[in-house]
Amino acid sequence: MPRFSLAQVKEETYKAKDAWWTVFLVDPLAGRLVVWTANRTEITPNQLTLGAGVLGLLSAVSFAMPAVGVGAGWAWLLAGALLFHLSFVLDCMDGKIARLKGTGSVFGGWVDFVFDRIRFFACVMALLIGQWVVTGDVAYLIAAPVVVFFDLLRYLNGSQVAKTRRAMRRALAELVGDTEELRVDAAKGLGRVSPEDDEMDEASAAPAPPVRRSRYARARDFLLRHRVRSHLFSGIEYEMFLCVVAPVTVLISLFTPLDGLILPVAAFSVLALLFFEVVLVLRLWREARRFESRRRYLLDAGMTPLRNRGGQS
Repeated sequence: MPRFSLAQVKEETYKAKDAWWTVFLVDPLAGRLVVWTANRTEITPNQLTLGAGVLGLLSAVSFAMPAVGVGAGWAWLLAGALLFHLSFVLDCMDGKIARLKGTGSVFGGWVDFVFDRIRFFACVMALLIGQWVVTGDVAYLIAAPVVVFFDLLRYLNGSQVAKTRRAMRRALAELVGDTEELRVDAAKGLGRVSPEDDEMDEASAAPAPPVRRSRYARARDFLLRHRVRSHLFSGIEYEMFLCVVAPVTVLISLFTPLDGLILPVAAFSVLALLFFEVVLVLRLWREARRFESRRRYLLDAGMTPLRNRGGQS
């Protein structure tokens, strides 16, 4: 069995850009666990996905326990938050093991995605409905479908944005005859489209550095140096705030009359996600305008797509 080092795991499995929650709070632990798992066990990515699902189920049970009235409610919420975070660590490990050993599969990607959605739905519903039972506050019942709706909106919109960008790249590649880009695009098409894919705008919106760079450009460069993407509140942060940060706020009940800040954290999460989704759509709109302008220029110059050139004399 080959021996893998932490440096190798970082080089071969860490994404060039990732969510800040993953970069700072998951990768430092997941990377080291991947080294141990890859070197000492035969655990497969699908087994890790199953383990993440089991921890997610235990997290949901923990979030529901305060409604049952067994033990200290705050302790169950803390346990649920910890289990959810550890479930996400395992969820990140399965992809790293797959890339490191080359054992990933298209079906495995589907299983990973579906388990992620089931885990979040079960945990956030158990948390909010459980708190409604405990407090009698109907606001928790109202918040439950709202947070689930915005989670689904994020993944539907994100995947469509990624597909639209891919279609624009492919269309321009066909017009200019860039077979290498088409080959790379076809290879990417075998995998799952990532809702967090914003590579196109980072590359296309990166002009030659001016003498005095804007504050946004400097901030973006700082984030990229630390592998953090500029989309600061994505689906990952949304889930972590709702299922880790929100239940942890129950600790303030030990020192104040407040029961916790679950509802304020949920409201912040929805607004933050909505803000960055609007930014994402606006960036896509600008990219689409540049794409249409470039496409018209190439067509006016007599360019034709590669698939239409076979019959030309």
